[in-house]
Amino acid sequence: MPLTEWTVVDFIHRGPWWRNNSIRALNLLLIVPLLTASINGLDSSLVNGLQILPAWQEFFKHPNGKALGLISAAQVIGSIAGLPFAPYSADYLGRRPTLFIGAIIMLAGVALQGVAASIGMFIGARGLIGFGLTFALNAAPLLITELAYPTQRGKLTSMYNASWYMGSILSAWTCFGAYSGAATSHWSWRVPTLIQALGPLIQVFMIWMVPESPRFLIAKGWESRAARALARYHSLTNDERDPLIQFEMAQIRHALKMEKEAATSTSFFTLFATPGNRKRMLIIIALAVFSQWSGNGLVSYYINLVLEGVGISDAGTKAAINGGLQVWNLVAAMSGALLVDKLGRRTLFIISNVGMLIDFGVWTLTTALFNTLNDKTAAKATIPFIFIFYFFYDIAYTPMLIAYTLEILPFNIRAKGFAVMNLVVSLTLAFNQFVNPWALGAIGWYYYLVYCGWLIIELVFVVVYIIETKGRTLEETAALFDGEQRPHALMQTGGQAATLSLGVPRTPGIWVQEEKSTVADIVEMRDATPRRVGESSKYAAAPRIGVRSDPDPDEESQSSYARTEDIRSFEAL
Repeated sequence: MPLTEWTVVDFIHRGPWWRNNSIRALNLLLIVPLLTASINGLDSSLVNGLQILPAWQEFFKHPNGKALGLISAAQVIGSIAGLPFAPYSADYLGRRPTLFIGAIIMLAGVALQGVAASIGMFIGARGLIGFGLTFALNAAPLLITELAYPTQRGKLTSMYNASWYMGSILSAWTCFGAYSGAATSHWSWRVPTLIQALGPLIQVFMIWMVPESPRFLIAKGWESRAARALARYHSLTNDERDPLIQFEMAQIRHALKMEKEAATSTSFFTLFATPGNRKRMLIIIALAVFSQWSGNGLVSYYINLVLEGVGISDAGTKAAINGGLQVWNLVAAMSGALLVDKLGRRTLFIISNVGMLIDFGVWTLTTALFNTLNDKTAAKATIPFIFIFYFFYDIAYTPMLIAYTLEILPFNIRAKGFAVMNLVVSLTLAFNQFVNPWALGAIGWYYYLVYCGWLIIELVFVVVYIIETKGRTLEETAALFDGEQRPHALMQTGGQAATLSLGVPRTPGIWVQEEKSTVADIVEMRDATPRRVGESSKYAAAPRIGVRSDPDPDEESQSSYARTEDIRSFEAL
């Protein structure tokens, strides 16, 4: 029987991340690209908050209908304009330069918006912000996903989109504070718009402190730079010979090689060239549509109209409800992000869709009772059901829309596939922002029935098509859609590299149970010969690579089972 190889489980850090100096430093640096989601939340929520301010309404002469829809959609239109360029920038210039370019463009848009003297100037500034935001939104999640420590990737990528609500909280409470402090001054709306510059400014000055994506560097042939980055932030010893670094480097090389063999050139057509890619894009496009057409767009962009629809007209009350809702959303979204590796992606999506369907049905009923019977009790009951609806939406679609998309895409089409997801989100947002105010004005609460029917379709799709990806490396997850041999080949390649880096095979009977959390542990594993349980010295002779041994069948069976289970669950450690 051939000797068993070392696996990634043997070298992964299992303790709290803050006790590992390398992981702690990396996670702190990743706050810089993580800010992009908060910037998006602030930018996207701003117009929603500004609508509540009397000074903004007066300055722009109470825009409504199509004019209000254009103001809300201007940023989305700018985003769509930038989508053809952002993925090529990320693939050819790198993740960091693309994020830097986006931040510079956003700063220019914020400056223009802050001094806007007309509605046309305001709309143009919103479009420019959206154009720059597209570059940042395309690059930041790629950098986080491809750079994060293996056991931290699922949480960090889920927390990325969940941090959208940090920006929306800042937007809502800034508008509330501006209304409370200077309700009639034009600075009550100019100050919230200028605060948008804070995030891009931090990124402009700090993004160069964050290492470039190792996968991008290897794809460009800069393997030494990739190895140094991985050794600095994934190894406790800062040693490129660390078995974990060898494992990761081998998997990335092998995955890139297989992707190049499958497609000699990559374009947007590659996204639909194979059955595996078509399945990926079906799921990605569907989730992108669901993320905006689940009924959440009604409150996210037109809370003023929704609250007036149940009899709440006081500006202060509406601003306070909006601010409280954003805090609630952040708590729910972060809770979902932390549950990703415990409950799994598929389970959270199903819970989310079932909860939204039931709650939105009750929300529709209370709104109908108020509008048809003028039932004040029903109006009051609508508010808590809005909060409950967002809890179910936030535990899945906020943290996992981006995380799940990036997990299932292989490197060679990751940037372009992610751009398509952003395009679909932008198109559905534009539809929402033009149609929702018109539909609410034309048919009132009957429009809610459309979303009730759509939520049923969403639930059926999620149950049938969503695949569980918990407990796999980034390359193994992407390979799930291309047959069972590819994930196996990736694990085997990484194991072989780790085995060679140690100089000895992982013989049957050896199982490393202690946590590798100190430098001494890693150095001892790298330099010492592994021993069987009961051997008196760690320097005792061990079989060399290529030499057969005769292990006990029962012992080998138990060892194989344990390693398989640990490989599948190492991300949740």
